Amino acid sequence: MEGYALITGATSGIGLELALNFARDHINLVLVARTEEKLLEIKEKVEKDYKIKVVTITRDLTEEEAPKEIYEELQERKIRVDFLINNAGFGTFGRLKDTDLETEKDLVKLNVLSLLQMNKLFVPGMVERHFGYVMNVASLAAFMPGPVMANYYASKAYVLSLSEAMHEEMRKEGVKVSALCPGPVKTGFQERAQMKKTDSAKAFLMEAKKVADIGYIGLWRGKAVVVPGIFEKAVPVLTKIFPRSLIRKAAILSQKE
Repeated sequence: MEGYALITGATSGIGLELALNFARDHINLVLVARTEEKLLEIKEKVEKDYKIKVVTITRDLTEEEAPKEIYEELQERKIRVDFLINNAGFGTFGRLKDTDLETEKDLVKLNVLSLLQMNKLFVPGMVERHFGYVMNVASLAAFMPGPVMANYYASKAYVLSLSEAMHEEMRKEGVKVSALCPGPVKTGFQERAQMKKTDSAKAFLMEAKKVADIGYIGLWRGKAVVVPGIFEKAVPVLTKIFPRSLIRKAAILSQKE
């Protein structure tokens, strides 16, 4: 296939596993992350194992100009993006009054603003070609408020809402838009957020590969919302049944401060 799959946050976890899924289907890759050394290591291995083209772009998506720079570089190189995977993101842990303001601003820049910009830049070309796939990685957190992770949960609610709206807007334009909403995943996410999960919460951690595989199938099928996991699928339903006050309490009980 001539078009490329662009994946942000592509050097580990769900992003890397999604990249490998595209590679197995012989779809060329544009991998975006902050660490050049890791990107080049992945590029070498993937090109060798799957005989595809891999383009790496080292950018920090908390920087406002980064999405535009990525888009312009690919335009100059005449690289067509048919698959846009907005996976990059991070969380913070702690009461909102105590967390660092600059870190929280960076969270919004990465989880919300850069994702919005990437969609605004790359989706119009897909609409023109009447072909394209977009996956915005949200979270199970998108369905509820998140005490002690308030800003992260709020950012993922934005991603889910935006994705569902885009799904409806694009359904007659030849572009399929999915929101991937995993629960807790075995990645470096918890460490970066400085989280301490309870033993019961740890039992529900999913493997990144399993999440990516389910998300990948859902993307191809054009599902608006993809929630991996049997228990996780119940959460969106339960949040509609139970009072919000109870949902808030359940959310905070799953965390340790």
